[in-house]
Amino acid sequence: MLTMYASLHRIGEGDLRWKRKAIARGRLSRKFVDVLMTESDSSTTSRGNAIDQSHAPLHLAGRRFDYRRGGLVEAETSDDPFEVFATWLSDAIEACEGTAEEPHAMSLATVGVDGRPSIRTVLLKGFDRDGFVWFTNYESRKGTELAGSPHGALNFRWGALERQVSVLGTVARVPEAASDEYFALRPRGSQIGAIVSPQSQVLVSREPLELAAAELEAGPDSAIVRPKHWGGFCLNPDTIEFWQGRSSRLHDRLRYRRVASESVWVRERLAP
Repeated sequence: MLTMYASLHRIGEGDLRWKRKAIARGRLSRKFVDVLMTESDSSTTSRGNAIDQSHAPLHLAGRRFDYRRGGLVEAETSDDPFEVFATWLSDAIEACEGTAEEPHAMSLATVGVDGRPSIRTVLLKGFDRDGFVWFTNYESRKGTELAGSPHGALNFRWGALERQVSVLGTVARVPEAASDEYFALRPRGSQIGAIVSPQSQVLVSREPLELAAAELEAGPDSAIVRPKHWGGFCLNPDTIEFWQGRSSRLHDRLRYRRVASESVWVRERLAP
């Protein structure tokens, strides 16, 4: 293991002679080393399964960033994970003001009946003690996977604050009235998009989608109705973990775990 870490560090420095020796001795595969190649050795990208990085070398092994914005201390953190999340989300909204970042963006992971996971970014549209809510097409990949396996994972990453929140739990559809209410608040274009898009299905071209949208756009408002295949999901959490970056990779991790009573949470510190 120490040899591997030393190896990556030296690749980052561009020690080409050592790199070739490491390949010859079997310490690192050609494919792995080529992905971490330096600009001065870009010619190796033309061989095998290597990625051509001659136009923009990645220098991944040598990239470092030390987190120093703050810490996460039990004595200064609420026993209620939803209160902590509300504070952190508020901080993220303030930090992202005037930028292209969407502080309510979250990665959503689901799993299919074949056991293969998939992940995508969705937008948080509400949360309370019942869970975290987003809206989507029920016939999309995530919708069908959640129908078959109603468990999901969420991750919020706020780089400017050096923070992450990870949530695991059980997912269910929100009441239709809630989906109707939110759909009515969406911009007209977003409503039309939800109606005409067979999300996650293969399209021969973009043209039929645009024609269907244009037809609805030219029609009466009465035609703009929430389709039954579109609505909200709510993830009711079993665990909520708060991650705060710290110096030297000694990050703070506080996990809140729901126990027998739905209103009781156990807080525990995890090793970074």
